[in-house]
Formats: sequence, C-alpha cells, structure tokens
Amino acid sequence: MNTTHTMNMPREQRSEAPRKVVDQALAERTLLYVGPAGVFPEDQTRSRGLELKSVDSYIQARHWLEKASRSTLPYAIVCELDWSRSGDFALTEVILRNPALRRVPFILISPEGKPFDARLAMEMGVDDVYRTPFAWEDVFQRIEFLQRFKRELLLGNPASESRFDHRIPTSKRLFDIAVAGTLLLLISPILLLIALAIKLESKGPVFYISKRAGSGYDVFDFYKFRSMRVGADAELKNLKHLNQYAGGEGDEEGAAFIKIENDPRITRLGKFIRNTSIDELPQLLNVLKGDMSIVGNRPLPLYEAEMLTKDGSAGRFLAPAGITGLWQVTKRGGNDMSISERIALDIEYARNFSVLYDFKIILKTVPALLQQSSV
Repeated sequence: MNTTHTMNMPREQRSEAPRKVVDQALAERTLLYVGPAGVFPEDQTRSRGLELKSVDSYIQARHWLEKASRSTLPYAIVCELDWSRSGDFALTEVILRNPALRRVPFILISPEGKPFDARLAMEMGVDDVYRTPFAWEDVFQRIEFLQRFKRELLLGNPASESRFDHRIPTSKRLFDIAVAGTLLLLISPILLLIALAIKLESKGPVFYISKRAGSGYDVFDFYKFRSMRVGADAELKNLKHLNQYAGGEGDEEGAAFIKIENDPRITRLGKFIRNTSIDELPQLLNVLKGDMSIVGNRPLPLYEAEMLTKDGSAGRFLAPAGITGLWQVTKRGGNDMSISERIALDIEYARNFSVLYDFKIILKTVPALLQQSSV
C-alpha cells in the first residue's frame, strides 16, 4: 500500500481505507449458507478460519451477494435445495448472470426424501450436490478443492498457467481446423447417405444432440448420428443393471461411466455406424466450433461428469475434449477396462498431450476402429 498517498488523504478517508481492506478480507473468507437456521456447523466453519453468513431466504441471499460481488467474492455458497428452488433455481440464475460469482464454489444440499434432478442442477451451473445424510467434513474438503480448481484451473492463475491452462494450444487448434475442414469436404457425400439411411430406418432426427462436459468442465452441444431409437435416454434408468462399470474394480466413483454390451436401444443401422465409429463423424462440426479437438479425452454426459469432480479424477478435464483419445486406442471396446484405468489414461494424456503425441494416437486409431465392439 502507498503510505504517502494514504497520509495525504483527509482524516475521514484515512480511517475508511483500512476498514475497506478489512471488510474485503472478511468477505473473501465468508461462507454464505442459504437455508434453515442452525443447520450449518458454525464451529467447523470458524475452525477453518471462515466466517459464516447464514440467511433463510432467497431474497436475503440475493441482496447479500449483489452487495458483496461489487467489491469482492464470498468463499463459497452452500444452499439447502428447497430454498434454492424459490423462483425455479432463481439463486442459481443470479450467480450465472454474474461472471464474477461463477468462480465461487456453489454446493446444494438435498434433504433426505426430497425429489431431486441432479442433471438439471449441473446444467444450471451447480458445482456439486450432497444428499442427507452426509459428513460436513466432506463438504468442506469439496469446497477447498473447488476453490483451487476454479481459481487456478478455470481462471488461469498466472503462476500455474503453463501447467493448468485448459484452452486448446494454437498449434493444436490450427491442426484441428485443417483436419476437420478437409475431412468434412471429402466425406460429405457419405454423410448425406448415412443421414438418409437413418431417416428411412426409424422416425426421429438424424442427429443426436446432448449436453457434454469437456475441457475445464465447459458444457456444450455434442453432435452424433442417431444410433438409438427415439426416447433412449429415458430408458437408461431401467438398464443400469447392465452397466459393465457398475460394481467393478475401481468403482469408487459410483459407476461414473456407463457402457452396456448389446444395448437393446440401438437400431440395426445404429449398430453398424457405432461399430465403425461413423456415428462420431458429426463431431467434426464440434471441432470446427472449438468445442473439441481431434484428439483428447472424451467429453462426458453431465450425469457422468458430476461423478468425476474429486481431486483424483478432475485432472482428466484439463485436457481438450476429443473425438479419439488414449483410452480408445489402448483398449477399444474392451470389457476389462475399469473406471480407475480409464481415468488414469485420461490423466496421462492431460499431462502429456502435444501435437506429436496426437499424431501417435491418430496412427493407432485406424487399427483400433477395426476391432469390433458391441458397446
């Protein structure tokens, strides 16, 4: 601080300057809780050097956030689900409208026995959800991780930019544009024939468009040729017992990935375009848009991405999202790959990716495509 400048201030301003510094430091260590009084553990909050600001209504939370975000940011926001539903997730909408507040960890608490749509929460921008009963210690650890992730990884902390920057490097981006553009021009007749065949076989759209989480947990519209009958997503809850990842070794993430052999939702044409990976070709449009790269870690459906936010697995999201990648060419369609193995391969790519590494993976992709798989 410039002490000479401070001494030249009028007495009223000199007394106000240090007060603002104290207020700002306090706000940065203030955890905002929205919900019933007496629920949040204030003793655990203070033991971590945090101040607890507890409010019991959406209006009070909005007023406090709007006032605080003008100068500084709260440490985290924890909200009881029933309270956040006021005005259709109105508190979440307030946070999304304010770019500064997007960097603040936002946790929802779902009371036991209350209906809840985790996918909707993720689409709205919530970072994580805890359903009662749970340990508050886990919530605090999660908040600390989100603090590091959002401020260092998503915002590009200069001290760690070379290590954690999740943007696609310029050389890789130029390569992606050249390859995707050339391929789209060359295979456009094939794309038209596949689109016509899909329309003739079954009613519904040609493309399957879903929300996916890619690099840095950025959410985007993901394109594929439709290989399943219409309404397949709604049938998934009845087929989870067929998931090859459920209950397997390394399933500490709670079956974060879903893979079903001989999926009954797949059409006859869909089985062919899946086994040959033709269904992936529309993702070249994602590459041109900048959502994805030719080589990278697979972007995940939001219900899968929300399971991979712990320190040991979030590192996979530091790499660009890609059409093909390391785990695909390592064990294409293999039934013996556990969740932990797949995450380990994704993290390995995130730590080591380069244009040369991408070339090596591309060279392995073609023979990998020839391996038949029914998943």
